[in-house]
Amino acid sequence: MAIYHFSAQILGRNAKRNPDGTRRPGSSAVAAAAYRAGERLIDRNAGQSHDYSRRGGVVHSEIMAPPGSAPWLEDREILWNTVEAMETRKDAQLAREFNMALPFELTHDQRLDLVRDFVGAHFVKRGMVADIALHDPIPDQGQNAKNFHAHVMLTLRRATPDGLDPVKTREWNSKELLNAWRAEWAVACNAALERAGKRNRVDHRTLASQLEEAMARKDRAEVLVLNREPEIHVGPRARKAVQQGRPPQSRERQVGADRRPAGRPTAKPRRRTRDYPAYDKGTRLNWLEKILVGNDERLKRDLLDMNRRFDRLSRKLDHWERRTSFKTEGLIMGKQFRFNRWKAADEEKQRKALAEKKAVHARKRLAQIRALLKGLEMALALGNRRRETGLVRAREVAGWLRPSRSVSRSRGNGRQR
Repeated sequence: MAIYHFSAQILGRNAKRNPDGTRRPGSSAVAAAAYRAGERLIDRNAGQSHDYSRRGGVVHSEIMAPPGSAPWLEDREILWNTVEAMETRKDAQLAREFNMALPFELTHDQRLDLVRDFVGAHFVKRGMVADIALHDPIPDQGQNAKNFHAHVMLTLRRATPDGLDPVKTREWNSKELLNAWRAEWAVACNAALERAGKRNRVDHRTLASQLEEAMARKDRAEVLVLNREPEIHVGPRARKAVQQGRPPQSRERQVGADRRPAGRPTAKPRRRTRDYPAYDKGTRLNWLEKILVGNDERLKRDLLDMNRRFDRLSRKLDHWERRTSFKTEGLIMGKQFRFNRWKAADEEKQRKALAEKKAVHARKRLAQIRALLKGLEMALALGNRRRETGLVRAREVAGWLRPSRSVSRSRGNGRQR
């Protein structure tokens, strides 16, 4: 089934810090653009070259600028070097980035049209310059074969005929606008899937919201699939560390910008501290594995209960099929017991009316049970497919938890490679 993912982040110079809180060399918009586009770009402000031209998986990259804006905005190296030059603060915000999962059911051209249409309608039309890059998965490197996604880097300043506006556009930072973009991306994906003749659909809402609606509709199949805990993201850096024999340990980190505590204007600005171990229980990989195991156990229990219900309804179906057959073939055909000669006609009429009433009830119950069985059968088929997908996912994550063979051999020989 198609997967929904639409995440946003701000790329800034204060993105990286040492564990003690001291500042590392700031991140670069030029480096980020080079990595996502798989190109070699020169950061003129830092005097560095960022070469990712040999990186695999980048199948398309381009820059989309509003009509009438300066032509040089479509040059990736000039664009992001200009952004770097315009930002003078050490903790400056450089760009906004969206990471969007693309439906694997679509072809490359259909995915490209989907991204272009959405970016043009919701970002470029507002005045942003968009640097888009489409990435295809590389299964040989352990990536999920369905992990097609797009990176979209956006300027924080409006594009003009002279370049970029000197003042950043603050209204683009609203949470309401972000939520609207998230909903519109789901609409765009579903429209693309419908045009391609695919039945799968995506939903931008949380699993809890979708589950609540499915329960209100009494949709057993959807309830069975949605009754699970959402997974957490584990990045390639953590997976690579495990493959190299270095299990990553979660720790507290400082996030966000330096800010003074509320109501204390003279206090020293500090960054917020996020207790990651409280979220992921020590390591994100192990916590993700626990989530997958728990979801499988929950689904297995739900499937077992549904199978028991299916068996009970099957026995009821047999019962009501026999009742329907008896009423129509027995009483309606006029078999009479304890015949009374003087009231024969009246009793015969009453018996037929009663038999017809019972037959109608039996047929009604039979139709209800057949509908319930059909719904349960569909739910069981969907649940079993979901469980198979979950087991494949669990095996994939289990593979991330095993160090590579070269690391294991080097440890066995008593030396590191």
